[in-house]
Amino acid sequence: MYFGKIKNKGQLERVPPNQNITTSFPVLHAGNVPYYNDLSEWKLKVFGLVEEEKSFSYEDLLKWPQLTFENDIHCVTGWSKLDNSWEGVAVTELMAHLKLKAEAEFVILHAEEGWTTNLPISDFIRETSLLAHTHNGKPLSPEHGWPLRVVFPHLYFWKSAKWVRGIEFTATNQPGYWEKNGYHQYGDPWKEQRFTWD
Repeated sequence: MYFGKIKNKGQLERVPPNQNITTSFPVLHAGNVPYYNDLSEWKLKVFGLVEEEKSFSYEDLLKWPQLTFENDIHCVTGWSKLDNSWEGVAVTELMAHLKLKAEAEFVILHAEEGWTTNLPISDFIRETSLLAHTHNGKPLSPEHGWPLRVVFPHLYFWKSAKWVRGIEFTATNQPGYWEKNGYHQYGDPWKEQRFTWD
């Protein structure tokens, strides 16, 4: 893994405090890496405080408009990767297929092996939030979340859940896997919200 120095002022303005630029794409996760040989049984379930629970197949998602977003990502462990290109479905497109109940305020993302993370709805529905299947022109590798991960570039990267299988809308903020283990409930890299006490 290569960690490089910031080369110019433009890069400096893009990198949060106490982060180092990497040109690699480190792999960090809890649990096993799932491998899918057949996506015909794969579903993304949307449930909780919605008027109607829904499930979407991978083919359903590919039929929706596909967007490409460019952004930087910042890991809570201290690395930043600049100039990423992601392709997938905008969260705003997903929301167009749903009707939330009035009391919905938070989102719990459910991934393989029971892994979860949490965030406010206002962050989930940002225009920069993406359900991604492709990174830098290539399908995500299994280690990086194939077939689908979410990408929230304004938060530390653990919030961008890999292998996402469920999206739950709730009235209360419910800590996810890392949040229960000492990570910050929100995770703003510019405020260095790494841990509970930050």
